[in-house]
Amino acid sequence: MKSWKIILLLVVSNVFMTLAWYGHLKLKQFPSTAKWGLMSIILFSWVLAFFEYCFQVPANKFGFAENGGPFSLVQLRILQEVLSLLVFTVVVAFLFKGEALTMNHLYSFLCLVGAVFFAFRK
Repeated sequence: MKSWKIILLLVVSNVFMTLAWYGHLKLKQFPSTAKWGLMSIILFSWVLAFFEYCFQVPANKFGFAENGGPFSLVQLRILQEVLSLLVFTVVVAFLFKGEALTMNHLYSFLCLVGAVFFAFRK
């Protein structure tokens, strides 16, 4: 499977992961879910996490070099972390408009870009 397909699987996986971990924080805004208890929220998050795994597992399986993929295990993990933060940032920007991104956040993202550079450097 080509590199861009693996990255796309990881991005979709991270959308579900971010919504599972943080999306429930917006449920109180909807009348039908505003009074959900903790167990309902956990079940809601588990359902979303299921779909995360439906994309994450194939990305790792087909992306791993020993399975014929283009990435080493470390490269897959570094990609996962960077994509996770990128997706998280987009979700925060659209769903949590009160959360401000600061220069410190930018600096930390640049450090992650550096991590990708070193992970893929030959």
